[in-house]
Amino acid sequence: MAVRTVRDADLTNKRVLVRVDFNVPIKDGTVTDDTRIRAALPTLKYILDQGGTSLVLMSHLGRPKDGPDPQFSLKPVSARLAELIGRPVKTVDDCIGPDAEAAAHALAAGEILLLENVRFYKQETKNDADFAAKLAQLGDVYVNDAFGSAHRAHASTEGVAHILPAYAGFLIEKEVAFFAPILEKPKQPFVAIVGGAKVSSKIAVLESLLPNCSSLVIGGGMSYTFLKALGHEIGNSLVEDDFIDTARSLLDAAKSKGVAVVLPVDHCVASEFSETATAEAVDSVDIPAGKIGMDIGPKSIERLRPVIGGAATVLWNGPMGVFEFDNFAHGTHEVAKMVAECSGTTIVGGGDSVAAANKFGVADRIDHVSTGGGASLEFLEGKVLPGIKALED
Repeated sequence: MAVRTVRDADLTNKRVLVRVDFNVPIKDGTVTDDTRIRAALPTLKYILDQGGTSLVLMSHLGRPKDGPDPQFSLKPVSARLAELIGRPVKTVDDCIGPDAEAAAHALAAGEILLLENVRFYKQETKNDADFAAKLAQLGDVYVNDAFGSAHRAHASTEGVAHILPAYAGFLIEKEVAFFAPILEKPKQPFVAIVGGAKVSSKIAVLESLLPNCSSLVIGGGMSYTFLKALGHEIGNSLVEDDFIDTARSLLDAAKSKGVAVVLPVDHCVASEFSETATAEAVDSVDIPAGKIGMDIGPKSIERLRPVIGGAATVLWNGPMGVFEFDNFAHGTHEVAKMVAECSGTTIVGGGDSVAAANKFGVADRIDHVSTGGGASLEFLEGKVLPGIKALED
């Protein structure tokens, strides 16, 4: 998969319309996590270095329901972006229309304008052609660097790409460069670590990864459905009875392909699902009646060391347990360290595993930490991402 990148574009003296992903948490008018803003900086700085360029930035924030809503305004983002990029960032109270057009066309070389939230218009999520055309009037060239929204065929992520000369920013380029080989031809041995609460939300990922895996590690709440499918006792642990047959079929498919499926062999359990619950060790694959599986146990952790340590490629998507609760974070913490210490190519995708990598301070030791939760999941499922499809060579 090859995309046209910003390096392929003639940007000299152009007004560049950039779709960024500034959907960041804001509290009391201040950005509380600027990870996504920082992720856009290499692309924005590159464009500004091309001579005579100006930047018009567009993004969504949250899910406003009925038009403009101050709590979903991008104004606080402009202040943080200005600090990070080291130059003023202008704002406007709209993303289309006379005021937005006047502000965009008044930009001098080197100046930056951040438009207001594109989701203040319902036409954005409907990929309305007229709305896309109005956005396109604000730039000469379009660059999409919002990987986190690339799985949505919206006006600002897909529609504009068919109107202006369209290119991928460095963030999308990096995401594609790391994820595409996993689906095509990963370096072996390839170990996929898939966790999280439900089999239903990850089954498509498991099925997509299976043909290229040497080992498939399954943890988190979804592991109990697989254990039940194998006839084990799981107490009061989370289970999706409707997916037991699906789990059994996947295990059969893995066996026929020679893929080693690694499931928990012991557990950390509790009597109730609570942050203050007492952690209890169960030195068995079976969980006693009345107990809830909350994390993998020490034997399970030790089984993973040689598997992850010997991998040439590691994909980690989803935690091993309820890592948000400190009493049940040990398994996820240990896996995070194993991934960080692996000498192969390491990739973390999906919201919860990214949060875990950040919580345990290993993100900077992993080759690629994806910025897109839903987008990375759909990419790994083998789905076409409309925002990226529009940028393909």
